[in-house]
Amino acid sequence: MTDDAVDSANVALAPTAVAVMQFLARSVVEDADAVRVEASVVRDHKVRISVFAAPNDFGRLIGRRGRVAAALRNVVGAAAAKDGFEAEVDFVE
Repeated sequence: MTDDAVDSANVALAPTAVAVMQFLARSVVEDADAVRVEASVVRDHKVRISVFAAPNDFGRLIGRRGRVAAALRNVVGAAAAKDGFEAEVDFVE
């Protein structure tokens, strides 16, 4: 299949990075069903990954001094690089 045959509307943005973030975020929080991960293009080859969780689980996602959030950003950044993107991770209440 050539690049011309791929419908850009049906191609997920950074699918590996989104799947990794979904898995890790659901593993960290208590209410895994409340976790939602969305990806949107910021500019060429840069994607914003927004993580939504229950308000009482936000402390778990951020961690002490932001260590959990930093670790999540590092791992998801590596997964995004595999997809050919640079990742920007936002934790949204």
